[in-house]
Amino acid sequence: MQEQTVNISFSVKQAILASLNETQDEFTKDVLFLSALLFYRKRKLSLGKAAELAGYSRLDFIDKLQAEKEYIFDYSDSELDDIFNDFTKIK
Repeated sequence: MQEQTVNISFSVKQAILASLNETQDEFTKDVLFLSALLFYRKRKLSLGKAAELAGYSRLDFIDKLQAEKEYIFDYSDSELDDIFNDFTKIK
């Protein structure tokens, strides 16, 4: 069963593209990546779903995050405490 897709479009003035020195395709790819990154940071999308939104494989998205010096795993202090506590229990 194939997932349904929704086409979302919006207008951008040509001057914006010129200011960014980007083509329409480059701009679209950037907007998709930045949207995916924002939703990932807000924990609204998992890493896999954010990669899918951006049009990347999971590994390519991780590479892109690293290239952009973004955190791949952004845990809160309490989440890190839980992870370390679980790890010490395993030892």
